[in-house]
This record gives sequence, C-alpha cells and structure tokens, in this order.
Amino acid sequence: MEKKEKKKISGTKKFLIFISLVFFLFLFLEPIILMAALINTFILLFKVFPVLVLAFIVNYFINKFIKEDTLKKHLGHDSGIKGYFYAVVAGILIGGPPYLLFPMLGEFKKSGVKDSFLATFLFNRNVKIPFMPVVIFYFGVTYTIVISVLLILFSIINGAIVGRLVDKRIS
Repeated sequence: MEKKEKKKISGTKKFLIFISLVFFLFLFLEPIILMAALINTFILLFKVFPVLVLAFIVNYFINKFIKEDTLKKHLGHDSGIKGYFYAVVAGILIGGPPYLLFPMLGEFKKSGVKDSFLATFLFNRNVKIPFMPVVIFYFGVTYTIVISVLLILFSIINGAIVGRLVDKRIS
C-alpha cells in the first residue's frame, strides 16, 4: 500500500491565510476601522514612495559602480585619514545583510585593510540611505541630520579605539 504524503503548508502561506482571515473578520465586524486602516496605509505609501524610489536608484548605482578592489586600495595601511573617509562612505552606501558582508570584510582584512577601518565600516551600517525617508517622516529632518552626523563621528572614534586595542593585542 502506498502512503499518501501530507503536503505541508509553508510559513508564508500560513501567514497569508491568517492575515486574510483577520482582514475578512474586520470586514464583517468593523468595516469602518478596516477602511480607515487601508486609507492610512495608502496615504503613508504615497508620501514615502517617491523618496524610496530615489533611495533604491541611488543604491543600485552605488552597488553597481563601487567595486571591492577600489575599497581595498583606499582602505589599506597607508591610507591615513582618507581611509576613515572611505570607510564611512562605504559603510553608509554598501547594503546587504551582515552574513553577506562578513565574508567580504574577512577578505578585506586578509588583503591588508586596517581593523580601525573595518570597525568604522561596520558602525556606519547604522546610517542607511533607504531608511532615511522613514526616519525623516517620523522624526523630522533635523533629528535625522543630527543622529546621522553623531553616528558618523562616533564611528570614527570607535574605529580608532578598536584599531588601537587590536594593535596592542597583536604586539
């Protein structure tokens, strides 16, 4: 006798089914709340969409034209102050999940990139262009500028401290 295999429903489909059930529940029980939520969602999307499109376009071109070899060249041991500048810019502009960036940073370290620049790079992942529209929308332009400048300044301080601590440990 053949056993029938049970088809498992993926987590994505389960989530979609759950949300659909909640949607229909609100449709019959509280249609006014559902409509208000949908209208507010579309208003927010309409406000944020143009800036998000611009952020995605900028990210696309940055990731297309900035290559790893260029970063290695400008983040080596002889780069000095300009190395911090490049580490800040690269940390802000290069996107992607950390599990993809760590192997790249490991290769940079093997290629001679200073630990201080790697730390500065990682710290600046907190300043993300794609999130700027949302941060500006919720907190305002002044807050966004101030927090971004502070993150950049502290990333340089953090990088310098990490560089000194790692250099002392090695020597």
